[in-house]
Amino acid sequence: MILYPAIDLKDGNAVRLVHGEMDQATVFNDDPAAQARSFVDAGCAWLHLVDLNGAFAGEPVNAAPVEAILKACQVPTQLGGGIRDMATIERWLDRGLTRVILGTVAVENPDLVREAARAFPGQVAVGLDARNGRVATRGWAEETDVMVTDLAKSFEDAGIAAIIYTDILRDGAMKGPNIDATADLARAVSIPVIASGGVSSLADLTALRDTGVIAGAISGRALYDGAIDLGAALAALAADQ
Repeated sequence: MILYPAIDLKDGNAVRLVHGEMDQATVFNDDPAAQARSFVDAGCAWLHLVDLNGAFAGEPVNAAPVEAILKACQVPTQLGGGIRDMATIERWLDRGLTRVILGTVAVENPDLVREAARAFPGQVAVGLDARNGRVATRGWAEETDVMVTDLAKSFEDAGIAAIIYTDILRDGAMKGPNIDATADLARAVSIPVIASGGVSSLADLTALRDTGVIAGAISGRALYDGAIDLGAALAALAADQ
């Protein structure tokens, strides 16, 4: 199982939110590229970036820090937030991103997801952010009646590289991930599922791994706060592969 350290970008800084609330942002590093380098230097094989401003604006906002991270770190990197048209997808991939994450458009324009997955095989992931099992969009500000599992299944034949499942009520709250819901989703589809939201201890990581069906886990606040020792976590996950 791959551990993806999260760098959430707001106003050019690396921050963490609680439950996705923009007014509850904690700045952890005003140099996101330096933060990214520290994760890579510790042995992380991937980076997970989110343009928080972009998620609300519907277009990229934190392009400068993303590009600085891509320049500073030579590891695969995925980005979500404000990516809602083919031109933006192509531009980011041309700039060196390994994978784009499509969230809001997966609900509002699923045909775009399919088109992008065909055009860029292996480079398009779908971000499914849920509150009580229902998908939320536009930076989690809008809740839909779409059920996560139903939407995930609709992309089974689309060639999606991964599904990133976030339980909004767990995100940034340090209360542990929703392991059962994430594992149920992973069992319901053949697409690799990455867990996000609430991963706050080594025990959380090993519990996700031990389901045997979850491909990866994203953690942010716990790494910044030191609740998860990154080196120990990577060593533990590597030892059990």
